[in-house]
Amino acid sequence: MSAKSAISKEIFAPLDERMLGAVQVKRRTKKKIPFLATGGQGEYLTYICLSVTNKKPTQASITKVKQFEGSTSFVRRSQWMLEQLRQVNGIDPNRDSAEFDLLFENAFDQWVASTASEKSTFFQILHHTCQRYLTDRKPEFINCQSKIMGGNSILHSAADSVTSAVQKASQALNERGERLGRAEEKTEDLKNSAQQFAETAHKLAMKHKC
Repeated sequence: MSAKSAISKEIFAPLDERMLGAVQVKRRTKKKIPFLATGGQGEYLTYICLSVTNKKPTQASITKVKQFEGSTSFVRRSQWMLEQLRQVNGIDPNRDSAEFDLLFENAFDQWVASTASEKSTFFQILHHTCQRYLTDRKPEFINCQSKIMGGNSILHSAADSVTSAVQKASQALNERGERLGRAEEKTEDLKNSAQQFAETAHKLAMKHKC
C-alpha cells in the first residue's frame, strides 16, 4: 500500500472523510523546533493533504500529516478549514518548480514538494476543490502555471473530452438529418414527377382513344 493510500485509510476514513489529494513536502526554511516538540522521535516525513467530509454539507480541509522515522503509522498534526486558506503561491509561472507557499489566516509555510509533477497535480486538485466548495472568499492563486489554472488541467481535460464527444455526435446527427432531409426532398420530387408523368400519359391515352 502506498503512503498516500495508507494516510487516507488511517487518518481520514475513520472520521468519515475522503482524501482528495496529498503532496509530500519539506520546508524550504527550517524552523527551530525544540526536540520535545516532535516527541523526541527525530526525523519525519511530512504530507500536506486535502480532504472533504462525506456528510453534507461538505466541509473541505487541509491537514498536515507526519510519519516519524522508524514508524509505519501516520500522525495528524495541524489542520485548517479550506475557508482559512488565503493564498497559494506557485513561485514561478514560467517553469516546473517544486517550491510553493501556503498562506492561511493564522499561518504561513514555505514548502518544497518531492517533485514538481506531484506539486502540479496537488495544485490542480486544490484549485478545483476551491472552485467547487468555496462560494464566497476563494484563495488567491499567484505565480502558477496556466495548466494548473485550467489550461491543460487533468481535471478539465476529461470534461473537455466529453464536451468534444457530445459536439461531434451532435454534428454527426445534424449532418445525418440534413442528408435525410435532402433524400426526402429528392423522393418527393421524384414522386411528383412520376405523378405528373402518369397524368400526362393518361391524358394522351384518352386523347388517342377519342
